[in-house]
Amino acid sequence: MANTKSAIKRIRRISRQTAVNKARKSKFRNAIKKMNLLIDSKKKSDALKFLPKLNSELMKVAKTGIIKRQTASRNVSRITKKISAL
Repeated sequence: MANTKSAIKRIRRISRQTAVNKARKSKFRNAIKKMNLLIDSKKKSDALKFLPKLNSELMKVAKTGIIKRQTASRNVSRITKKISAL
């Protein structure tokens, strides 16, 4: 348990930030799942429309440090490759 006043404040801040990070991570995971569903159902036009939104979501999450930038880039690259293969 925290002993100092500043440590107690940090615990409160960390718990709030953890909630924010979980929400962001969930949002980007859901976006990837949605894209994979579009790819699996072979809806190329819908997938192409959704690609900029997915890219934006991944870059926002990478910018805040929830995932690494390279991971976001790799995900976008792989999904783009799948879409072009349709």
